[in-house]
Amino acid sequence: MKMKRGFIGCLLSIFVILTMFSGCNVGSTDGGEADTVLGGGSSVLRIVSGSENSELEPILEEFSDREHVRIEMTYMGSLDIMRLLGEEDIPYDAVWPASSLWLTVGDTEHRIKHAESISISPVVFGIRKSLAEELGFVGREVSVNDLLEAIRNGKLRFCMTSATQSNSGASAYIGFLYALLGNPEVITSEDLQSDELRAQMQELLSGVDRSSGSSDWLKDMFLQGDYDAMVNYECLVIQANRELEERGEEPLYVVYPYDGLSLADSPLGYVDKGDDGQEELFLKLQEYLLSEDVQDEIQRTGRRSGYTGVSEKNKDVFRADWGLQPDRVLSSIKMPAADVLFECLNLYQTDFRKPSLTVYCLDYSGSMSGEGNEQLVQAMEQLLIQENARKNFLQASENEVNILIPFNGGVIDTYTATGNGSELEALYDKVENQEVGGGTDMYAAAVRGIELLGEYDLSQYTPAIILLTDGQSSGSLSDFEAAYAGLGTEVPVFSIMFGDADETQLEELARYTNARVFDGRENLTEAFRSVKGYN
Repeated sequence: MKMKRGFIGCLLSIFVILTMFSGCNVGSTDGGEADTVLGGGSSVLRIVSGSENSELEPILEEFSDREHVRIEMTYMGSLDIMRLLGEEDIPYDAVWPASSLWLTVGDTEHRIKHAESISISPVVFGIRKSLAEELGFVGREVSVNDLLEAIRNGKLRFCMTSATQSNSGASAYIGFLYALLGNPEVITSEDLQSDELRAQMQELLSGVDRSSGSSDWLKDMFLQGDYDAMVNYECLVIQANRELEERGEEPLYVVYPYDGLSLADSPLGYVDKGDDGQEELFLKLQEYLLSEDVQDEIQRTGRRSGYTGVSEKNKDVFRADWGLQPDRVLSSIKMPAADVLFECLNLYQTDFRKPSLTVYCLDYSGSMSGEGNEQLVQAMEQLLIQENARKNFLQASENEVNILIPFNGGVIDTYTATGNGSELEALYDKVENQEVGGGTDMYAAAVRGIELLGEYDLSQYTPAIILLTDGQSSGSLSDFEAAYAGLGTEVPVFSIMFGDADETQLEELARYTNARVFDGRENLTEAFRSVKGYN
C-alpha cells in the first residue's frame, strides 16, 4: 500500500505550518530509555511509534523471538515524530506515526525509506449503545450535522483529543469543518470567515467533556470514567469495547460520520543512516508485518489492512452489534492548503473549542531554589507569554481563565488572569518574581484550587489542575478527597514530577481524578507543554 504521489505532494505543501508543532511532546526525543523492550539478541531495532501501536507488541515479539532481535519501542505523538524528523540526529532506526501526513511533511531531508502502510483505521464516534439507540443512530448513516443536532439538544457529550496536539483530534476536526461547510472541493480562508461556521463549530465542540493529548490515553481515561462517547480510532474503540464487555458493561456503538470521515494509515519507514545491515533487518520486519498471516493477526486487533474491507475470517472482530462495518469502503477527507490549515488550527485553539480553565499549583519550597526555580520560570514562559505559546498552538482564547497558586508549606497566594492579553502575561511576572523557601504541601494548594474552581460554571470550560512538585509532600490526601467530593464534577489533576517528588503521592492524585503523571525531570519545559495539551 504505497503512499499516493498526489497525496504526498499535497502534504508537502503544508510542511512550513506543521513544523510549528514543536512543543506537542508526550515523550522524549532524545533517544533515551525505550518504553518497551521486546526480546533479546545482539541485533537491535529502535522504533519510535504512535502509542496506538502498543497493542501490536505481541506480534512484534513473535518476530523478535524468531529472529533473535531486540526491538526497543519508544512511544510518542505523531506530531512529535514529525518534529523529530526535522532534527539533525534521529536516534531511531524506524518511525511509525499514525498517519502518512506527519511522516511526509517532516522528512524534508528525505532520510526515510521504504515507507509502507501497515494498517488502516478510520476516526469514528464511539457512543454508548443505549444512547446511540435513543439518538436514532443505530442501523443508519449518520452525518456531522446529525451529531451536532444531538449536542445542540443536550443529548450528546464526548471525549476527544486536542486538534492541535494529536492526529486523531486534528483529523476529526478537519472532517467536521469539511462537513459543516457542505464538503467543498477544498476549504478556503473565506470559508473560515463564516459566522455560521463559527457558531456551529463552537456548538459542536461545546460537547467535549474531556480532552487529551494522546489517543491511547484517551481510551484509558474513557474506561476509567463515566462518559457517553469518545472520538477515536476505530481500533481503539474495539479495544475499549472488549474491556467493557469483560467488565459486563455497556459497549460503545460505532458511528462513521460519512461526510467528514478521516483515516490513519500507520506508515512504517526506515531511517536511512547508510547501515546496510540495519536496513536489511528493518526490511525483514516490514516484510513480516505485511505478510498475509501477520496481516490477519493485525486485523484481529481491530485494524484494517486495506480500504475495501477485511478478510472473511476476521469479520467477527468488526461486530455489527457494535455498529462496525467491515465491508465499508473507506475514503478520506482532503487536507486544506498550508495557510488555510494554519488558520484552521489557530481558530480551533482561540475561537472554536471550549476555553480552558487551568489552575497551576507550583512548588516554591526551598528545594526548588536555584536551577529548579529557573527551569520552572522558563517552562511557564512558554505557556503564559503568548508569542511563545502561539508557536506551539497552545495560545489562550479570549475567554480562557488561568489561575496561579504558588505554594510551599502552605498556599502562598492566588492570582487569576482572564483572556489572552496583558493579564495573562502579568501572571508570568508573578511566576518569575515569586521567592523560594519553606516546606512542601501540595495538597493544600490542590484543595485551594478545587475551592476556586467551585466559583465557576465548569460546564463552560475544559478545566484542569496542573501541579508541579519536587519533593515529598506533607499534608493529607484525605483533605483533598473531601474538597474534591464537594466540587461534584470530575476535574483532572495532572502532576509534573520533578526533583525528588514522591511518585506514589502523585499517582494517587492522578488515579483519584482520572488524570496522569508527567515526568519533568529530564525536560521540565517539555513536560509543561505536554500537559497543557490535555486541556
